[in-house]
Amino acid sequence: MKQHLTQLGLAFCAVTFGATGSAHASQGAGSPSAPESLTSSATSHDMESAAVKVQTVDDDVLATQTGKYAGATMISGFVLNVISQWQLPNGVSALAQGTLSAATNAAGQLISSVSTQASVTGKGHGDSGANPNAQTRGGQSIAVNGVSQVTQVAGDSNSGMNSATIDFNSGALASLGSANTPSALASNANGSVTAGIAFGSTGVKVSLQTPAGLATQTITPGNGQIAQLLQIAGNNQQVANALQLNLQTHQMSASMLRQIGVLQALQNRR
Repeated sequence: MKQHLTQLGLAFCAVTFGATGSAHASQGAGSPSAPESLTSSATSHDMESAAVKVQTVDDDVLATQTGKYAGATMISGFVLNVISQWQLPNGVSALAQGTLSAATNAAGQLISSVSTQASVTGKGHGDSGANPNAQTRGGQSIAVNGVSQVTQVAGDSNSGMNSATIDFNSGALASLGSANTPSALASNANGSVTAGIAFGSTGVKVSLQTPAGLATQTITPGNGQIAQLLQIAGNNQQVANALQLNLQTHQMSASMLRQIGVLQALQNRR
């Protein structure tokens, strides 16, 4: 299991370096507008030579650009937290969460640990808010090379949120101990509400199933996909998917910085 988790962790880091922002979706909220792209003029190929043109860009413009990258040599460990939670109006609550951590020890080996938890609480007396006549479907068929966040709502007074964040930390990451529980599953007495989470060699899967819909999170490093999906068919539902990746970085020595600078200079001359 540790070997599988190590491979998963390395692949996951490679997939998610470019996803530096967060996104939220809820009923009635529109999609955020994309930042205005920068354009530059190109010189004609018919000209034998042309002066190099430099266009200065303000910090406030650069701050909205994506694609920031941290070199693999800078990453010494990471902690991945995923959590999905559903609160029904009759008091029933479903929760699935898990943490995967990996850190480099003194011998330079990558040590991983995983813990998971799933629970369904509440007696469920009263109206669950589900609407059997409402339909929310099609979100599972959406495939995006990167991060996708989909919210489908059919009902009133619902709250749904998908969020994904990546943070960098130069200090030590929290240790999870030696416990390894790669999966967890829970349900109520009649099985109408279930919560499950599983870490495996192919990725991570989180799923909540209720009479009023479902909430899922899927991470498949092999395909380069991170997907968060909410489907709410009912009223007065409170649902949330959250993913957080904390990357531990170490300071690079002056000699390493010089070596990288020389390497980049040689690459630019090609």
